[in-house]
Parts: sequence; structure tokens; C-alpha cells
Amino acid sequence: MNAPTLEDSVHIDAPAADVWSLVSDVCRMPEWSPQVDSTRLRAGFDEVALGAQFTNRNSFGELEWTTHAEVVRFEPGKEIAFRVEENWVIWSFSVAPDGDGTVLTQRREAPDGISELSLELTNGFMGGVEVFTESMRDGMRETLTRIKEQAEA
Repeated sequence: MNAPTLEDSVHIDAPAADVWSLVSDVCRMPEWSPQVDSTRLRAGFDEVALGAQFTNRNSFGELEWTTHAEVVRFEPGKEIAFRVEENWVIWSFSVAPDGDGTVLTQRREAPDGISELSLELTNGFMGGVEVFTESMRDGMRETLTRIKEQAEA
């Protein structure tokens, strides 16, 4: 199934390098994302770079699950993107200098659609695609707000 691209941005009153140091460390996602409970690099990967793989523990309401991801784009100081194995979506953060601050953009894209398994679980346990998509939008706003607060502290 095709899925809409979701995107949101925030202006942060901090240098791009500071924002990049936060978002490029995927193991810090639990600090910001309301859905991610833990993140760890998989065996054999000591740093975040192109091809690095990691595992997330996620939750939505009382539902908990594990996902596996691989960094598919990594341009230091500018963009990190990772593809989630189970649902095929690509999440990314882009960092762009803006005057004395930075614009941080989070994006979810699904160039290969969303896996049938993910759709079945979304419809069966997460209120359906529309409800879950709206929760993703809300989660993106919350994630960006938390990163902004950390970067500006």
C-alpha cells in the first residue's frame, strides 16, 4: 500500500553542528520520540554511519514491538535516514543552517509502500491507518519539540 509522506520542521536557536550531534546519534531517539522506548546498535556496529544497523523497542498504548533498521543515507552535518525492515518506511532528519540557527526537518517516506504485515497490525491493533498516521504526525511534532528543547538548553 502506498503511504503519504509525512514531514515536519522546526527552527532551532542553536548551531547546525549542535543539532546534528543530537539527531545523528540514533541511540538517543528514546529521549525524544514518544514511540521509541530503547535503541541500540546491533552487534558489529560501534558507530552510526552508512550501513549501520540498530534495533528499537517501540510502544503505542499498551502494544509493544521490536523493529530493526539500517542507515541508508548519511551525510555528516546534513542528513541521516534509516529504513525500518519490518514496515519498509524510511525515517530521516535533515539539518540546514538558517541565520543564527538551524531548521531541523523530520520526514517519513515509503517509496516501496508499507508492508502487508505492518498494515495488518496497524488495522488490527493501532486503530487503523488514519488513526496511526495522525499519531505519527503528533509524534513527529513532539520529537522535534524535544530535540529543540535539548539543543537550546
